[in-house]
Amino acid sequence: MKPAAPRLKTQPNPWKQQSNKRIYENPWFCLDEDDVINPGGGLSHYGKILFKNIAIGVIPLDEHNNTWLVGQYRYVPDCYSWEIPMGGGPLHIDPLESAKRELREETGLNADHWQTLMHLHTSNSVTDERGIVYVATGLSQGETEFEETEDLQLMKLPLKDAIQLVIDGEITDAVSVVGLLRLAMSR
Repeated sequence: MKPAAPRLKTQPNPWKQQSNKRIYENPWFCLDEDDVINPGGGLSHYGKILFKNIAIGVIPLDEHNNTWLVGQYRYVPDCYSWEIPMGGGPLHIDPLESAKRELREETGLNADHWQTLMHLHTSNSVTDERGIVYVATGLSQGETEFEETEDLQLMKLPLKDAIQLVIDGEITDAVSVVGLLRLAMSR
């Protein structure tokens, strides 16, 4: 039997917020600037991005241990990206329902069984965005429902090949990388 990992200790919050100012807001996120007393006692300006959605990622697995990747050109980093099926889940909706919707929209797949693989923070130094990655099994094929902003390619491949693409640096999206590596470590 594998020994249990040590428990990580936490500390109280050393940051002291002095003021908060909303700089920008759209339907997906807000940008705030806070004046804070930092852990060293100095006054700092801290920018933070507050998301209105949860990042939802899905790793679909068929009975032969194949998965699906979604390829698309990402505007902000200005590059083509291969990723697990993913999207945003509104905070007021059950994340599992959002995961089911994203899988169906991007791949046309429906799943009978869902397992929460992990929770994560996508970039916790500047944003409060949380993420959840699910594994979906018991798959059946339906129709895709791409959004207007999506020009997607789909690739079905063995899970081990998707994990190798992460190791080789071909898959660089953070949610995809941590989700696929977490799944590889749990098998």
